[in-house]
Amino acid sequence: MSNIIKLARKTVQALTPYLSARRIGGRGDVWLNANEAPDCSDYQLDSSHLNRYPEFQPPQIINAYAAYSKLNTDQLLTTRGADESIEVLIRTFCEAELDSILICPPTYGMYAISAETCGVGVEQVALQDNFDVDYDAVKKAVLDSQGRIKIVFLCAPNNPTGNMLDQQKLAELLTATEGKALIVADEAYIEFCPEFTQTNLIASHENLVITRTLSKAFALASIRCGFTLAQASVIEMMAKVIAPYPVPGPVAQIAAQALSEDGLEIMRDRVVVLNNNRQVLANAVSELDCVTEVFPTTGNFLLVRFKDSAQVFKAFADDGIIMRDFANKPRLENCIRITIGTSEEMNKTLNTLKAL
Repeated sequence: MSNIIKLARKTVQALTPYLSARRIGGRGDVWLNANEAPDCSDYQLDSSHLNRYPEFQPPQIINAYAAYSKLNTDQLLTTRGADESIEVLIRTFCEAELDSILICPPTYGMYAISAETCGVGVEQVALQDNFDVDYDAVKKAVLDSQGRIKIVFLCAPNNPTGNMLDQQKLAELLTATEGKALIVADEAYIEFCPEFTQTNLIASHENLVITRTLSKAFALASIRCGFTLAQASVIEMMAKVIAPYPVPGPVAQIAAQALSEDGLEIMRDRVVVLNNNRQVLANAVSELDCVTEVFPTTGNFLLVRFKDSAQVFKAFADDGIIMRDFANKPRLENCIRITIGTSEEMNKTLNTLKAL
């Protein structure tokens, strides 16, 4: 072991980093592995103030997102993607070496990575057989932890299975865990099914936190802009911990344009197209002999279980189509996640599958 490795914290020495789509890589011309939008809008930038630090919370995007989410400005915090929100929540509410978060696998991997990086424990309550949240088991785990579990992360639409949250059961969980733990609903993909948002519960539940991003439906993965939605008391605590300039000036300019009336119209039009492409793909692949299961269609992705995912993944790679392989994840054997792209990209995907 090198001297530098020995200097690092033991939790970091043992840490396996999150393998993002870009870290995994791949070779091809059709990229369907990172749940990115297939198009990008044009934006204008004013570079006359790049010599100045940006506002801590740029009012132009806080005001715009408050209007969009129908919340007050003091109920919002903007961050460098939703990933920073996850980390700041853990750093704000969890004591290292004492507290834990709770996750419900299979789910988004950054919850656990962020906790481990901060020296915070990770406890699990598995999703039910149909991949819905086991609310009773989550409640029992929090109440039995004697204050150890401080944050529960629930992803909805769940990445990668697509399952949503039951609002009544979520409200009951929030009431049961009030004053004991935060319940975080990760709504990174909620624009693709806005009727399922949990924002209307924020007013009555201080321990509800919602994370959002502009990376998916807004087609702005590159600028790293996310939002935390919660009661003002939660936002106030997080604001103590987050970096002093979390949103670069150019990012704020682009985000404000994306959240304008014209920008929102473009986003909603994109959602209509992608949701249609997703349904067409889901209907088509469900008829193929190589497919055994198609998971819920809620986000801008489709999780599919194949008879032999290794053969399918190789066929995609041979045809220059880069997908996300989940076959090595528990309970997701033979599963591949397909990002929803253009009609041409979906047709190419189907042609590869039909040729097997």
